[in-house]
Amino acid sequence: MQAATRVTNDLTDNHREVCPLRIAVVSTHFPPRAGGTSVMAGTLARHHAAAGHDVLAITLAYQRAPAEETADGIRVIRLPARALPDNTIVSNFDLAFALRWGNGQRVDRILNTFRPDIVHQHGQFYLTWLAGLWARRHQVPTVLTPHTRLRTPMRLLNVALCGFDMLVVRPILAYLRPARVVAIDTMFRKYLIQRYRVRDEQIVSVSAGVELDRFQGVDVSAARACLARRWGLGAGPVIASLGHVVPGRDRLALIEALPEVLARHPDTRVLVIGGVYDHRFRRRADDLGVADAIVCAGTVPPDEIPGLLAAADMEVHDLRGLGIGVATLEAMAAGTPTVLGERSDYFPQATLRDGEHTLLIEPADHTALARAINHLIDNPARAERIGECGQQWVRDHADMSSISAQYLALMDDLTRNGRHTAR
Repeated sequence: MQAATRVTNDLTDNHREVCPLRIAVVSTHFPPRAGGTSVMAGTLARHHAAAGHDVLAITLAYQRAPAEETADGIRVIRLPARALPDNTIVSNFDLAFALRWGNGQRVDRILNTFRPDIVHQHGQFYLTWLAGLWARRHQVPTVLTPHTRLRTPMRLLNVALCGFDMLVVRPILAYLRPARVVAIDTMFRKYLIQRYRVRDEQIVSVSAGVELDRFQGVDVSAARACLARRWGLGAGPVIASLGHVVPGRDRLALIEALPEVLARHPDTRVLVIGGVYDHRFRRRADDLGVADAIVCAGTVPPDEIPGLLAAADMEVHDLRGLGIGVATLEAMAAGTPTVLGERSDYFPQATLRDGEHTLLIEPADHTALARAINHLIDNPARAERIGECGQQWVRDHADMSSISAQYLALMDDLTRNGRHTAR
C-alpha cells in the first residue's frame, strides 16, 4: 500500500504527538483468557485507549465472558469459536479457533461499522486472515504481530507444523500483504524471513513488554506468608514456574534438576503457576521421586501474579531455547531472579548479561540448571542483586508505556497520508 512506503523502521521517537486513531485489534487470545498473547493484546489495547484512541477488539468466545462489552475504554466483541478437542497428538492447550460458519461475515459487518484507520492483528492465523481480507479490500493498512512460532520439541509434529507454515500461512500472508510485520525478538525476525518470506525492510522490531505499575509496592513478607499458607510450601526456598505447561515449556529440565537441588536444599518447593496441558513432567517427577516437591497452582487471576512472583526466590520456566515469554519479563519486573535457557542477544533492543540481569544456561541442560538454582539459594545477596538488575533491565527496555508508544508511532506513520475508511 502506498502509505506503507513512507514508514521507517526507526520507532525510537516515543514522545511524538499522534492524532486520534480508530484502531481495530484482532486477536484470538484476549482477556480474560490467560497467556502471553492475551496479556500483550489486552494491555496494548488499554494503553491505546487511555491515550485517547478509539479501540475495538475482535476476539473469540471464552468461558463466561460476555459476547460484547466495553471495558477499560475498549469495545470488545467475542465471536463464536471452536475449542481444540482432546487428542494425543497436540497438547490440549487453551486454544480456540475462529473457523465457524458466519464468522467471516461477522468480521466484515463489525469492521464496516467501526471503519478503522488501521487494523492491528495479533497472531498469523485464521482470525487474522478474516480481518486481513477485509483490510485488503478496503485498502486499510494492517500491522501484524505474530506471537507464536510453530515449533515444538516433538519431531514429527514439528515437520507437520513447518509444512502448514510454508504451504498455508505463507501464501495467505503474501496475499494479505500486511503493511508492517512486527518481530518481537531476534529469533522471530529470522523466523519471519525463513518461514514466511517476509522482506527484511517490511519488518519492524518491537519487543514484548509489561506494565511496571503492577509490580510496585508489593509487601514481600505478606506475600510470602500468604504463599506458604495457601499452598503449604513451608519456609524453604520457592521456585516459581509461571506459564502454561505445554511442549515448548514442558518443565522437564526443571524436574531433572530437582534431585540435585533437593540433595542440597531438601525443603525446596516448585510452584507451577498456569494451566497444565502437558503432563510428562509429573510422570518424570514420580519416576525421580521428587513429586512431593512440586505444587501445581493452576491458572490464577492476573492481580495475584505480582505477589506470587515477589514472594518466590526465583522464577524458572523458559528453558528449551524456544523463546523468552511475557511471564519471564513479569518475573524480572517483580525483582525476582530468573534462570533462562536462552541466548543473551534474544531481544533486539538490549543484551541480557549472564550473571547480571539473569543466569543463562544452555537450553535443556538440567545439570547446569541445578547448579544455577543452588547458586541462587546459596548466595541470597547475589540473587537479590540479579533480581534488582533484571528489574532495572525491564524498566529500561520493556516498559509497556514505551512499547505502546512505539506501536502508536508506527500506526501514525502508516496512516499519515490520510485516515483510511471503509469504502
